[in-house]
Parts: sequence; C-alpha cells; structure tokens
Amino acid sequence: MYSITQTLERRLLWLLMLTQFTLIMDFMVMMPLGPQIMHALHISPAQFAAAVSAYSICGGLSGLLAATYIDRFDRRKLLLAMYALFAVSNLACALADSYALLLASRAFAGISGGVLGSIIMAIIADVIPAQRRGAATGTVMTSFAIASVIGVPVGVLLGAHFHWSAPFWLLVALSLLVWVGGSRIVPPLNQHLSRERVPLRRAFPNLFKLFANPRHLNAFALTLMLTTSQMLVIPFISPMLVANHGIEPSQLSWMYMAGGVAAFFTSRYIGRLADRYGKQLVYRVAVVVSLVPVLFITHLPAVGFLAMLLFFPFFMVTMNGRMVPLQALQTTVPQPEQRGAYLSANSAVMSLGTGLGAWLGGLMLSTDASGHIAGYGAVGWIAAGLALCSALWVGRVTSADAPPVATPAGGEQRSGAA
Repeated sequence: MYSITQTLERRLLWLLMLTQFTLIMDFMVMMPLGPQIMHALHISPAQFAAAVSAYSICGGLSGLLAATYIDRFDRRKLLLAMYALFAVSNLACALADSYALLLASRAFAGISGGVLGSIIMAIIADVIPAQRRGAATGTVMTSFAIASVIGVPVGVLLGAHFHWSAPFWLLVALSLLVWVGGSRIVPPLNQHLSRERVPLRRAFPNLFKLFANPRHLNAFALTLMLTTSQMLVIPFISPMLVANHGIEPSQLSWMYMAGGVAAFFTSRYIGRLADRYGKQLVYRVAVVVSLVPVLFITHLPAVGFLAMLLFFPFFMVTMNGRMVPLQALQTTVPQPEQRGAYLSANSAVMSLGTGLGAWLGGLMLSTDASGHIAGYGAVGWIAAGLALCSALWVGRVTSADAPPVATPAGGEQRSGAA
C-alpha cells in the first residue's frame, strides 16, 4: 500500500476520473450518434452494433494480454503510454470516411482502452485502503455521470450541427490535456516491482491459473452477466427513439444531460452505501430496482420527448448504481500480488461482455419497411433475466481477505466480500 498525502490522493482520484471520463465518452458517444453514423455510412443496425462491439471485443482481448504484463511496469509509465495510443485512436476515428476505416479505428481504440481500464482500477486498489475503496471507486465512477452530463450531450450537439466525427476531434483535444495533467500528477507507482518478477515464459501459464481459481471465475462470471445485460439494451436506445418515436438527434443530448446530472449526484452516495451496508447487498438492491426502467424502455409506449426527459435520469441512476458496488467488490477478490493481473483480466471480461451484448442485441433487432426498429422488447426480457441471474450469483463472489467460515461438512470456505 502506498502512503500519499490526502491532497495528492484527491488529485489522483480526480485525474483518474477524467481519464475514465474520456474512455467512457469515447465509447458512449457512439451510441447516440448511431442515427447519424448509420445514415452517413449507409449501414444497418447490425453493422452499427458490430462497430460498437469492435471496441469492446478488442478491449477485452487486449485486457487479457495485459494481464500477462501489467504488473511488470511502473503503473504511471504504462498509464501515460497507453493513453497516448488512445489519443491516436480517436484521431484515426475522426478521420474515418468509410465503414471499414471506422471499424478499424474503433478496434484500435478498444486495444488501448481495454488496458487503460485495468490500469485505473489497479491504481485505485494499490493506493486506496480497502475500507475507503468503495467511496474512491464511486468518485472515479462519477466519470460515467460527467460523460453523460457534459461529454455525450456536447458530442451529440456537435454531431448534429457539424459532422458525426466532430466529437472525436473533441476527444483528441481533451486527451492531450488529460495526458499533460497525468504526467504532472501521477506519482511513480512501482512498489509492486520490488517483488520477484515472474519470468515471461510463465506469464501465460499464470494467466490460465488466474482463470482456474474458482473465486476468480465466480467474480468474472458476475462481470460477464451484468455487462452483457447492460449492453443488450444501451447501444440501441438512441436509434430506437429516433426511428420509432420521432425524437430528434439533437434532443438526445438533453436526455443524456438530465440522466447524467442525476447519476453524478448519486454515484458517490451509492459507493458510501456499499462501504456501509456491504457491496453484495447494495448490488442486489440496485439490480432489482433497475428492472423497472430496463423493461419500460424496451417496451416503450407512444411517449414524447418530455416524458423521456423525465424518465431518463431514473434509467441512468439505476444503470450506474449497479456498476459502482460491482467495481468496488471486484477490487477485494484477488490477493495483493495478483491485483494488477486480476483487474486487467476482469476489465477484459467486462469488455468482452460489452461487445457480446451489443453484438447479440444487434442480431436480435431488425428494421421494418417503415424504418422502425423491431425486436427491442425481446432484448429487454433477456437483459432483465441476465441481471436477475447476476443478483443471485453475487453471493458466490468472495473476498481474498474474508475470514474463513465453517461449512456444514466441517470444512472451511471464504465468507462473502463486504
């Protein structure tokens, strides 16, 4: 555990939040831009879903590979190097003038973004004590809300009034500013390098051992279920609202802004609740509450823009409310010496689940003769079912430092994570 001042800790957390903000904006802005991208590049919902999935699947694969080397580098140096590549990927996306180039640039963004997500969580786990990790995770997770309040609405407005590539030019500029801030704020994070390094020839066998651990597998399964559930629904909200309900693309920014404001003020509160009452309990409650907005938006009646503006904050808060305790819980699962590799692997599983959900959702949807998107209701039921399964499964996820409890057979097992 590192010993840093409270001032540096606050600055570091906000820097990580801004880093995460650009990652989330890069991913999220694709979804409300769906109508413009599909029109400009003449692609179908399934092809658009493939572009969304390319980021996530490549992010997952790069995250898995990162699990073999992330603990071999100073986390500061690795963070800055991968973030520079992330900025280049956004430049490539802004310059894309065909579907093939868009697909390639999104894959490139996923390769860098997948590693960055695991580095961010590894830094939190290294620097922040376990008893405050939920609140710290909530602080970093406000990036989701800020991306919704500022990043996505601004991106949507730029896309509506200029060109769909305009938000990615903005991301290039923001990434450069955040990189400079990171080079000044993030201290050397290399204490883990003092431990004996694992030879490269054992890197992949150790990765297999990481996945062979039953405690890890239970936690990875939880991540996969929730992220797949979320991404079955989220990428297609904007195309559905535009195609089926006549909402203007420029109006989507106000919805995301309203939802983001609500999520911004609840993320840290949910993190504190997870610290106080237990991450598993808060996760279960958040999942159950989230079923209402998920099923409502996937079976949306004939409503106008004002009704969606009032409803969307509830949707955003409940979606974000599931992720905060999940992320905090995941930091407790690995042993300290495996933390970087484990969180990298978990980030990879999250990205794979994201890509899988978007891909499956795209396959289940179709466009009828009138241009309306069909099949969204069935997608909603599957998403709700997966979320409920995850609420049951979370009881299997246990902490590495949880005290052993006696089993009925007289043996011992780890108790659930707090």
